[in-house]
Amino acid sequence: MMLRTISSSLLIALPLVSCVPSPEDGRSGNPLIPLLPIVLIFAVFYLLLIYPKQRQQKKHEQMLSDIKKGDEVITSAGIHGRVVGVGDRVVVVRIAENVKIEVEKSHIAAITKR
Repeated sequence: MMLRTISSSLLIALPLVSCVPSPEDGRSGNPLIPLLPIVLIFAVFYLLLIYPKQRQQKKHEQMLSDIKKGDEVITSAGIHGRVVGVGDRVVVVRIAENVKIEVEKSHIAAITKR
């Protein structure tokens, strides 16, 4: 049974091997053709994963630089509050009456109201 599986897979792969030009044919192919699938995979990978992530990161950095007093924000921990102070790295957020916390700017997930 194992022999049948191996032999059937060899029969399937055999026509593929015979399609590859051998150096005895006298034809010389372009040496860049084998690199084409790798380049295409990288291009698809870049377009589907890297580029959207870079755009999202730039948008988040722009949002962080635009934070000002009075904005209502949500932190990455899910805390809702209003900005009462803005520093270089830290934002002071009021989450209740007489309750203020300092939050790193990078941990502000979204601005809900301006």
